[in-house]
Amino acid sequence: MPQPRRISTESLKIDCEAESIRISQAIRGQVTHVLRRRGVVVGLSGGIDSSVVAALCAHALGKERVLGILMPEIESASESTTLGSLVAESLSIPYVREDITPLLRSVRCYERRNDAIRTLFPDFSERHRCKIVLPSVIDDDRFRVFSLVIQSPDGRVTKVRMPPDVYETVVASNNFKQRARKMIEYFHADRLHYAVAGTPNRLEYDQGFFVKNGDGAADLKPIAHLYKTQVYELAAFLEIPGEILRRPPTTDTYSMPQSQEEFFFSLPYGHMDLCLYAYNHGIEPEEVGPAVGLTTTQVKRVYRDIESKRRAAQYGHLPPLLVEDVLSKP
Repeated sequence: MPQPRRISTESLKIDCEAESIRISQAIRGQVTHVLRRRGVVVGLSGGIDSSVVAALCAHALGKERVLGILMPEIESASESTTLGSLVAESLSIPYVREDITPLLRSVRCYERRNDAIRTLFPDFSERHRCKIVLPSVIDDDRFRVFSLVIQSPDGRVTKVRMPPDVYETVVASNNFKQRARKMIEYFHADRLHYAVAGTPNRLEYDQGFFVKNGDGAADLKPIAHLYKTQVYELAAFLEIPGEILRRPPTTDTYSMPQSQEEFFFSLPYGHMDLCLYAYNHGIEPEEVGPAVGLTTTQVKRVYRDIESKRRAAQYGHLPPLLVEDVLSKP
């Protein structure tokens, strides 16, 4: 009988020096010869992905040709701005701060979302905090439904399942945040004749963890082929500040603290990386379970979730559809 293929965290190890050189060469060629731009702008969130992209762009193009942009709003964590400026200063790249709260208020981002929430919590106000969460993918085979979590000014927390129309309106309203940030990035890119560097890792890019025409929009995406685990490995090699290396991955989209795990992936990124790697390499669930501490049944649930999210992500990846190919026809 064929021997099971072994999978472990070692499966995701990379040669950081070689990979850094390879990505830097790609950035240099894409920006200079394909996009024909002078440099790049990078939105700095204080997270690991944007920090690594900024570092790689600085190595590829020179620190003077990379502009970091901090884009806080009233509900974002203060540490996001602090850590974003920290990485810019550690890389010696210029950066600007753009508070997007007035822009979001002008398009009624908070108002639209809060109106939807009030259909479930009539007393909800701007003094309340909120987030949305998703049940774990590994617990059972039931259809998973998002829940809304509310924290009142006195600290009391309430959780309720969201009807589809409320969920969709809350998400649509909050998507203004990613799209507003992208507007700011392209403003600075246009005025400097720069390109916009996107920051998704492979897990986010593959599974559709982005907003179409928001954080999903970019001229180049230098780390979209790297698993999140590999991004952390590369970050250590690039000497990204320890405060950023130690920061747990977060969406920083809702007013309550929210992990990527509870909002979208349902598993810690290390486990999701291994499951996605195994799925991509045709490794059977029973061979994956011991490496991630899950049963075979649970891994099968993760595989089905990967397939489902990949199907849903097709919309986000699609370019505008045409009736016929215009550019190649006379």
